[in-house]
Amino acid sequence: MTDLLPALAAIVGPAHVIAPGHDQAPFVTDWRGRYHGRAEAVVRPADAAQVSEVVKLCVSQGVAVVPQGGNTGMCGAAVPPTEGRAVVLRLDRLNRIRWVSSLGDAIAVDAGCILAEIQQAAERIDRLFPLSLGAEGSCQIGGNLSTNAGGTQVLRYGTMRELCLGLEVVLPDGRLLETMTALRKDSTGYDIKQMFIGAEGTLGIITGAVLKLFPRPRASAVAMGMAENFEQVQALLALARSRLGDRLSSFEAMSRRQVEVIARHMPQVAIPFSLEAGWYVLVELSDTLEGDSLPALLEAMLGEALEKELVMDAIVASSQAQAEGLWRIRHSVSESSKAEGYVVSHDSVVPLERQADFIRGVEQAIEAVSPGATVVMHGHVGDGNMHVLAILDPKAFDDAAALQDRAAAISLAVDGVLVPLGGAISAEHGIGLSNRARLARAAPPLELELMRRFKDLLDPQGLMNPGKILI
Repeated sequence: MTDLLPALAAIVGPAHVIAPGHDQAPFVTDWRGRYHGRAEAVVRPADAAQVSEVVKLCVSQGVAVVPQGGNTGMCGAAVPPTEGRAVVLRLDRLNRIRWVSSLGDAIAVDAGCILAEIQQAAERIDRLFPLSLGAEGSCQIGGNLSTNAGGTQVLRYGTMRELCLGLEVVLPDGRLLETMTALRKDSTGYDIKQMFIGAEGTLGIITGAVLKLFPRPRASAVAMGMAENFEQVQALLALARSRLGDRLSSFEAMSRRQVEVIARHMPQVAIPFSLEAGWYVLVELSDTLEGDSLPALLEAMLGEALEKELVMDAIVASSQAQAEGLWRIRHSVSESSKAEGYVVSHDSVVPLERQADFIRGVEQAIEAVSPGATVVMHGHVGDGNMHVLAILDPKAFDDAAALQDRAAAISLAVDGVLVPLGGAISAEHGIGLSNRARLARAAPPLELELMRRFKDLLDPQGLMNPGKILI
């Protein structure tokens, strides 16, 4: 049997193989410090051909392959296992913008491209790539695809499933599947690329993608308002859709406790309201036509909302700096919640008409199993995705096992409310390690059976990111 490290070095170069004990820590631990694995090597290939050769080598030796982008995920999907032989395949050197087309409104990129760099490449040709989220300065597009990321503009543009036209994937046997098409219409059989979007590297390794671009907005308007309860938030969404139509690109909501946590740990983030409302709503409009009508339209809608007592107060940003300041509040939820304590996170989604029932029920359910937990919520109200976080004080538990038991009880309680309402346990963060048990009890049995059959078909040795998604 060929010695693994020298063979890997022969493929990618000695400088791009990190052996155990040589600064591997950032690559075998998730960013929250929840999950720790071990790897015989961290490998940094330069292109899809090298990825293919690495996979062939690992498969020939029975070594698992764990693809990793920016390692910014919330569920431990990019962390290697603690037992067995594994290689972390880091994709940051696959960072080329391959081509970009203003006529075709498409861009082809390597999987290791940073999301913000793709946004900038689109801007250079006067186009928009609309995926936007808090980690956009460090997350990689391969990871965004592998978790079907959504972000703050799903309401208008959709998730990564809608934003992807074509993929390049290294299969578990090392063959390269090239479907880097920019076609907008294609009815020639199965849409194979969709199998790999949201699969977290368990069916193959995404090495490239063709993505949709859109006309760049010429005008925008941002506002924040506060509402007494969530039913008013939903009524405000319905009013905004009726009055503003397709100009509505984002509609975000944060519970009062969430904003209190931000204020407590992020003093540099200015919050323009007193913390007395039940909910705080962030609304953004955008238009591809130039003009100054959007702030007036937003003000008119909010004025009507005030008359109908749907909001207690509201502010429309008067400058780009003020708009960025309002968005900074929303993008501070993860960092501030982490600073508050141990976060038990839920990426829940339910039908819009059941969202208020879910919020009421889940607060009661968490309080019943974990009295005193700080329950905060934030989410993309327009697409039904509400992030429910129960924040615990680690010092209140005797040991790590007791803390994990409480976290499991909270998740069980959340799912007990979610599933009967027709919801799903993850809207955009994925399954990884942290949500496997939840998926096993929440997904329809036939759906789980088909997932396992797809996995066995493509990866019969079970070497692609083992232990993720399926138990």
